[in-house]
Amino acid sequence: MRCTSVAAARTFEVSEAAHDHIFGVQISGSGNVVSADRRLRLWGLATAYADSGPVTVGHVCAAANSATVTDGAAIAVALTATPRETIYSSDRTASEIEELSLTLGEGPCVDALAGGLVLVPDLGTAQSSARWPAFAPAAVAAGAQAIFALPLQVGAIRLGVLDLYRTGPGELDHEQGLDALMLADTACALLLDAGSPSSARIPEPASLQHPEVHQATGMISVQLGLSAALALVRLRAYAYVHNRRLRDVSRDVVTRRLRFNPESSSSNGQSEGD
Repeated sequence: MRCTSVAAARTFEVSEAAHDHIFGVQISGSGNVVSADRRLRLWGLATAYADSGPVTVGHVCAAANSATVTDGAAIAVALTATPRETIYSSDRTASEIEELSLTLGEGPCVDALAGGLVLVPDLGTAQSSARWPAFAPAAVAAGAQAIFALPLQVGAIRLGVLDLYRTGPGELDHEQGLDALMLADTACALLLDAGSPSSARIPEPASLQHPEVHQATGMISVQLGLSAALALVRLRAYAYVHNRRLRDVSRDVVTRRLRFNPESSSSNGQSEGD
């Protein structure tokens, strides 16, 4: 089924497997020219906000607001052993939405982390109030009338969520939905590749980082006896400390040139080579 709009004046929740059917195109994949052109265009928008500096998730959020005609954005990271943490918010309303999600334990942002894409073109409806009885009226009072929550994930590991809000009701149209998904993937890729020596290049789609990163995460999880989410934290920390790309470190783990040792809890608890 190909939809020409993302939502129709109602709460709209989309499973990960349904993304392509809802938006009518594959978001990532090296063989998709349309996707590549979209990624280049949106990366250009993010770099424009960066003003010749390194592109950050904040710049990606600004690009998302521009592309989707939304009024604010926030990114929250949530891992298994740590509370949900907001790492970027564009304004006071965005910050308050994240705080409400954390305090009340409900809302589109919470559901997106647990299930998938959640698009709410009008938080003032009876349906929204029935689903989120505490969050919906509080978010409206804070100034958000519509919220679009997009999970940030690689493989089965959810890193967090990109939340976009509008001060008035209104759905995302087809093109805005595609742009939102693409920029969520870009934000995820930036989070994964935070240890890269250069932030000027276009980050690879998070889905293309998945094979090596996901495999390395699984190996570290076994080596250290940690959850996949915490194993990914250790992998990213190693890449950051050693100023290396996450993909390169992941390849070392997969080829067994790098092993994470459980006997040390320090940042030096890894060994290279055998």
